[in-house]
Amino acid sequence: MRSVGSFLQALPMDLGIGLCLWALLLGTGLMLISGCGSLLTSRSSTLSVISNPAAPHHEDYLEYQQGKITKAQLKDRLPHIAMIGDSLSRNFYVASLPSMIWRSKMNHGRDWFLDAYPSPKSVYSVYERLAEETPLVACEYSSVGSRVDSGKPKKHFLGSWLPLSFTQQTDLLLAEKRFPDLVLIWIGHNNLHWEWVVDPHQPEKIEAGLQKLAADFCKDYSRQLGRIVDRAQEEKKRCAIIVFGLVNFKSFFAARDAAEQLRKKNPELYPYFEVDYKHYATMQPEYRGNMIKLALMINRGLRAMVGDFNQKFGRNSLVRLEYSDALATVDLSDVTIINRVDAWHPSTKGHTALAKAAFEALGPSLNFLGIDPLQKDADSMETVPHQKNTQVNKIQ
Repeated sequence: MRSVGSFLQALPMDLGIGLCLWALLLGTGLMLISGCGSLLTSRSSTLSVISNPAAPHHEDYLEYQQGKITKAQLKDRLPHIAMIGDSLSRNFYVASLPSMIWRSKMNHGRDWFLDAYPSPKSVYSVYERLAEETPLVACEYSSVGSRVDSGKPKKHFLGSWLPLSFTQQTDLLLAEKRFPDLVLIWIGHNNLHWEWVVDPHQPEKIEAGLQKLAADFCKDYSRQLGRIVDRAQEEKKRCAIIVFGLVNFKSFFAARDAAEQLRKKNPELYPYFEVDYKHYATMQPEYRGNMIKLALMINRGLRAMVGDFNQKFGRNSLVRLEYSDALATVDLSDVTIINRVDAWHPSTKGHTALAKAAFEALGPSLNFLGIDPLQKDADSMETVPHQKNTQVNKIQ
């Protein structure tokens, strides 16, 4: 910073120029931070039960302890689970710019898929629920602001500093030498800006416009799903893929309306409530009905798409592909389910509710993969949600 300081001292004492330069430096720094984090994916792995002689992969653990295999080789032998998604699968909410950059680019975990922190107040995640019964490796590709895109290459000077699209997340997944046994996909919520494409002032064209948006969405989604399925088939081993339907926006808006009423009584609550509309105009009351409708149309399209893929699989296919409405039917109407800052993204309680629903949907896929469904303890554990596994030993 010495050369920068000398340069600034040599400038005329113009406050406007100085502020502009400092803003430029700050913006550059923020972009660098953003860029450093864009291609980072969070990984967690655990030896929570593998040292138990009755546990899965105990023989692999013994080989590792005896020095016969490396830590990387041990990881490769464990079940792998991966997540593709957007901000609803991350510990994110609308706040100050530095906070959002940190959470969107550098702060993985603490969400419904990959929270691995033992604090009783943290999220009881899918990863933790699985790790209590079997060792595994989890990898999170979800990116804040991510969209289902056309897949066409786009050249931009910001490059990877931008949110990772469905195509880019798929690229990262397919670049892995060790392909996951189970892939979870929950993406598309940022594609619901229908008023960007359909003129809301021409109501006679809205229905046809929504139908086209849903059809184009499913076409683009199918392209990336096909790439994942093709790679899974090349593995010559059992792989499972779950496509989750988009969130239940009708119940979400009920919670947001409740938050608005609380905010009228106490304006200090939900400080970024109004800012949400600048980021996501479709959330405004006059647009919500068609946003809910579009999400339902997309979910029907996703279900049909998965059915079309499955018709092409042979009876003895090593790939299991499933559409699940587990996350599309979670009741989000309780105001405590949404974040206390922006009344948009999930709170810790909301993430835990999503984790419970997603985990309970894994049973058939886990059975297919030869992994116990694990639901036998889910209900009893949920009665005391603060009880989390504190004996997790991560493999770093």
